[in-house]
Amino acid sequence: MVKFVTGQADVLVSTAIVESGLDIPASNTIVVNRADRFGLAQLYQLRGRVGRERQQAYAYLLVPADGRVDEQAQRRLRVLQELTELGSGFKLALRDLEIRGAGNLLGAEQHGHIAAVGYDLYSKLLAEAVRELRGQPSTAVVDPVVSVNIEGYLPEDYVPEVNQRLALYKRLAAADSDTVVGDLRAELADRFGPLPTEAEQLLDTVRIRVAARALGVEKVEAGDGKALVTFAATTPVEPDRLVRAIQESRGRLRMKREFTIEATIARGEWPVVRDAILGLLGTFSAR
Repeated sequence: MVKFVTGQADVLVSTAIVESGLDIPASNTIVVNRADRFGLAQLYQLRGRVGRERQQAYAYLLVPADGRVDEQAQRRLRVLQELTELGSGFKLALRDLEIRGAGNLLGAEQHGHIAAVGYDLYSKLLAEAVRELRGQPSTAVVDPVVSVNIEGYLPEDYVPEVNQRLALYKRLAAADSDTVVGDLRAELADRFGPLPTEAEQLLDTVRIRVAARALGVEKVEAGDGKALVTFAATTPVEPDRLVRAIQESRGRLRMKREFTIEATIARGEWPVVRDAILGLLGTFSAR
């Protein structure tokens, strides 16, 4: 090891012990044999032993050529390929948690069901269980459905890698404010270039979902100059707020059925309809 550090030897052959925080800036290449037998955190640490100086570094992960690699090992290697940017450690830890599973924090069993439901849903279920044990009321979040006459998605020729698209869809589904949507828009433009129409329209529908979720709206339907807004029974919007909005609309709003309001909105191109829907939802916000 001393000879390698001082430059008297060009190659160091070692066990995985080198993952334990060794800092040798001159190292620029690492070859990991049978990478499928290592854990995700181990591979991440081993990869981090190179590239600690300014020169380009390379990590070669060798697996059997005949494909004798189990599904979990393949998932670990794919995650390591995806997460290459600076600061990926936390994201990698979450993906590792999803792959390996987590303990049942509320019981005696040693493994839970995180692999089956995913980390995000597992976290929500865990938070609900903790609130229930504490005797606190459940805070169910409404997940609105937006039905509009446009196509909104991330085209394959815009984001070619399927795992990247899925990760972006997941982040968009979790967006909880216009600021987050704006940040995602800027990130997409920075990483993949100007947004195509389909991606722009996807972000627009996410903005509508964000506004609807804050109002406890279950469904937003729009088309042909009409919009239906269906509120959940648990909506935080006070009934007198809805009544006042209908009275002030001069016939533009009316109660279609219980929890559902029908509105007349502008016709035209999608940006006009989008702004009309957002404006409609804004009328139900507390003033």
